[in-house]
Amino acid sequence: MRALDVAIIVVFLVGMPLLGVLIGGRQKSATDYFISEKKISWWVVCVSVVSAETSTLTVLSVPVVAYLAPEQAGGMTYLTLAFGYIVGRIIVAFVLLPRYIDGDLVTAYAFLGKRYGDGMRATASVTFQFTRLLADGIRLFATAIPIKVVLASYGVDASYWAIVVVLGIAMVFYTFVGGVRAVVWVDAIQMVWYVLGGVIVVVALLGALPSGWFGDAMDASKFQLFDFSSNALTGGFPFVAAFFGGAMLAMASHGVDQLIVQRLMATRDLRAARKALIASGFVVFLQFAFFLFIGVLMWAFYQAAVPTDPVADGGLGLGNKDELFANYIVTELPSGLSGFVIAGILAAALSSSLGALASATVTDVYERISRRTLSDVDRLRLGRVWTVVWAGLLIVCAGLFATVNQTTADPIVVQALGITGYTYGALLGAFLLGLLVKRANQTDGIVAFAVTVAVMTFVILGVKFVGPSAEADPVANGYGEWSSIMIDFSAAAPAEGVRTLVSWWYTPLGVAVTLIVGGLLALRHRDRPAPDAADQVTAKAA
Repeated sequence: MRALDVAIIVVFLVGMPLLGVLIGGRQKSATDYFISEKKISWWVVCVSVVSAETSTLTVLSVPVVAYLAPEQAGGMTYLTLAFGYIVGRIIVAFVLLPRYIDGDLVTAYAFLGKRYGDGMRATASVTFQFTRLLADGIRLFATAIPIKVVLASYGVDASYWAIVVVLGIAMVFYTFVGGVRAVVWVDAIQMVWYVLGGVIVVVALLGALPSGWFGDAMDASKFQLFDFSSNALTGGFPFVAAFFGGAMLAMASHGVDQLIVQRLMATRDLRAARKALIASGFVVFLQFAFFLFIGVLMWAFYQAAVPTDPVADGGLGLGNKDELFANYIVTELPSGLSGFVIAGILAAALSSSLGALASATVTDVYERISRRTLSDVDRLRLGRVWTVVWAGLLIVCAGLFATVNQTTADPIVVQALGITGYTYGALLGAFLLGLLVKRANQTDGIVAFAVTVAVMTFVILGVKFVGPSAEADPVANGYGEWSSIMIDFSAAAPAEGVRTLVSWWYTPLGVAVTLIVGGLLALRHRDRPAPDAADQVTAKAA
């Protein structure tokens, strides 16, 4: 990379936070800081939702998913998740959103407080905060990858720790001053930037590919959309698991995760929030398809330029498979364009969850523990304090992920989705239990929640599926049939022929455990609890 590229990247890293401060203005109330006093247009929130869930993971890692060999779930099968995402969003728009918008709530977990009590509210909120810390830690680490590649092109061997510190400071700056309004508008601008960067890459790749590349890609199953052959329990993106799991994952991520709910509650009314949420599902589908197509083009390009696998066989000297896209941008695009595209990738990273974490900490935990209602001035002050605290924790988490990621086989986008498996099922299950089982009280909800987290930890870390033979072909050995189940909590990578449960089942399984345990516990109560505030909100919405 040349000086022009670096200049573009520096201008972006400095300019985006400043632009966020300019747009957001100085927040004078906690309501404005957390949900912008419900003044943001639905289409801006729609774009912000897409940008918030996209991050650098999508831009860098989704192309790698398409690049992979078919036995590693390569091709377009990842889109099955996106079909499920659309269905899940539609359910959330009509089942959960009315409880938040018409209930005039600040966080999603305030609904649990009205339905169960403050204990359930605090439990769910703390769980969200822990899960979001881990998920956004790996997202921040992903953002450091292209910067490290850029610096390496200048002979600078910067550590991931140093890079994530700089990125964390840039992120906290505009969130601290501008609140959610700054976050939403910066999200929207950044999405336009990274999509334009992707268009530049597509044009460059199409101009460099040899004739016949499309036929070669078809023969290699790179355009395969649905996978009906893989084992539904251990396969990469088998249709049933990916579609159903994707729908449940979207219900959790967009219905009970404060990162997204906070943005939806910043719209003017329920109708606007629904439009923003449902439209975002279709935008995400198109976005996934776009970046998967880039992965197929990269596969065709490197098959011609480097016949051996550029990662596994060291053809390009890459130390991390997720550096593949960034490496192409740095080494193949002309000066100026390269810097613009890298800045677009960084744009996907600065979508901040700090405001969501701060709002959940102050309103769901601090006020409940202190047993006092804060004044608006105190709530705003504490919101800013916790914004800085969470930024520091996020930087530490990202640095730790950078330390251990070199030994992990899965693309980082798959790792990030796997993190949510521990808690998303319990979170969504607690909401559904409150809506579906009227007898369930706070004790039932908390016990069911805790049991679900324990069960999912056991399943994710300990349950392994053993293939029929260690010498079997890759499909049967990893993604096809299995002959037995074993329990193994060792931290070592699974041996050949041993697979874990595909992560798309994590959320549905967690929801099922919560509903079963909570429902059985609720049978202890003879009478239905008296109608509470949550029932009144439901009646009003209906």
